[in-house]
Amino acid sequence: MTLEDRIQQSRTQLFKAVFPNTTNHYDTLFGGTALSLMDEVAFITATRFSRQRMVTVSSDKIDFTKPIPAGTIIELSGMVVHVGHTSLKVKVDIFIEQMYSEEREKAISGQFTLVAIDEHKKPTAILK
Repeated sequence: MTLEDRIQQSRTQLFKAVFPNTTNHYDTLFGGTALSLMDEVAFITATRFSRQRMVTVSSDKIDFTKPIPAGTIIELSGMVVHVGHTSLKVKVDIFIEQMYSEEREKAISGQFTLVAIDEHKKPTAILK
């Protein structure tokens, strides 16, 4: 399998409904909740790509461009954008979808760096 094939096969999408218990006093999704979901999608994407133990080592610039209101659906989309020796980068975007219309727009975008680790929790090669 080529590197591009692995990247395409590891693309990950997760859909969630935004309920009031996940929103702040402005009725929009908590930023921390969004980051947690993004990290989860980055982890799943990296694991699907490498099929190894992966841990998050950093989150790069996260752009919150639109508030995410309660009562919407969000789509989280993860894709590997760089592969190093022991680490890789995953770009994660969150899109807002209105429940009862075709409207869809990007709300948040960021990158996460994850490292492959062995059974002793030491970095190991991603591509063997």
